[in-house]
Amino acid sequence: MQNSRVRTIAEIGLTVALSAVLGLIGVWQMPQGGSLSFTMLPIFVLALLRGPLVGITAGSVYGLVDLMLEPYVFHPIQVLLDYPVAYGLCGLAGLFAVRASTLASQDRYASLSWQAIVPGIALGALGRYAAHVISGLVFFSSYAIEAGQAPLAYSLAYNTFVLFSAVASALVTFAVLPPLLRRYGGYPR
Repeated sequence: MQNSRVRTIAEIGLTVALSAVLGLIGVWQMPQGGSLSFTMLPIFVLALLRGPLVGITAGSVYGLVDLMLEPYVFHPIQVLLDYPVAYGLCGLAGLFAVRASTLASQDRYASLSWQAIVPGIALGALGRYAAHVISGLVFFSSYAIEAGQAPLAYSLAYNTFVLFSAVASALVTFAVLPPLLRRYGGYPR
């Protein structure tokens, strides 16, 4: 039991560290915060391997680390929505975690990974996207007004970088999840 907790804490720490490094290597930076990057990739993989609680925890911790590395602070509630809540919601991918008990044969790895990756990453990415859209709608609507747009349309369009990042992360997850499942197994229970 104790060994399992230590392993989980170590996996969360490695996930947060890898997400931070990938966040520093952003492909494209948005003017008012946000970037096209692979920061969600380690969170998605961990959540799909270990379940929603571990994924949400890792995402929330990474959100706090991201706040320390690249803060964009406007309001305390905006900080919560854009950092620990947004990245914590990425951990919802763990609701589709591959169960260890279903990995009876080697042939099932590929089909199970497809069944888990697509809905899991979609749910996690949409959760993060929703948090950023709400934050943008409530706290950054002045940018929309300056641009002559409706605040909701502006926030929906501005935050699409999350969806593009999720698609890129999903493509990489298809490559890394099956070997990890073979090596370490799926979510226990």
